[in-house]
Amino acid sequence: MNAPAVECEQLHPTLVVSDIPEAVDFYVNKLGFVLGFTWGEPPRFAGVNLGRVQLFLSKGTPVPSPSNGAAFFVVGDADALYEFHRANGVEIPEPIADREYGMRDYAVRDLYGYNLAFGHNLMTGGPPVEIERVDVAVRIEKRLAALLEDLARHKRMSVSSCLEEMILHTNEDAGPHTKSTLRYIQELKRKHGIDYDCHASYRFIEK
Repeated sequence: MNAPAVECEQLHPTLVVSDIPEAVDFYVNKLGFVLGFTWGEPPRFAGVNLGRVQLFLSKGTPVPSPSNGAAFFVVGDADALYEFHRANGVEIPEPIADREYGMRDYAVRDLYGYNLAFGHNLMTGGPPVEIERVDVAVRIEKRLAALLEDLARHKRMSVSSCLEEMILHTNEDAGPHTKSTLRYIQELKRKHGIDYDCHASYRFIEK
């Protein structure tokens, strides 16, 4: 018998914990999750959210395995979350680093001994592409130039590489930035006083 075509839109990892309120407090205040719900009085079940992923917490006897991770969360900016976890004194058995499997990630250990990994995709995988760079005479609006320099620094890229990434994505009708990077860009727009929209270049006139 052939397996049916199955559509699966959500996955909810479930961890067994001995104290639901204690676990919720740790996941929300130490790890940065958002409380989704609690069920029961006193609570025997809960859901905590990290972006669009919901992790279930169920009351019982924890059964962590020191050699196995409980869940791996792919996030927009693992470095920012890593610093948040370090600042909160979370136990980090595996520091953040670039991995040969194409992720930049790290692992934390929760109150009950579960190992949780957080990471983002590295874009450096694949064979090298040999190129020849040329100088292009470009004049950019002053505030945009400042934003671009900050953005390239944030992404650990040169300004040239950052521009190349944007152009390549535009050629494929796709955005080059994660949601967390887009939020950071909004901060940069406020920082540099960019108060015009994406079509404003048609209206630019030099002083």
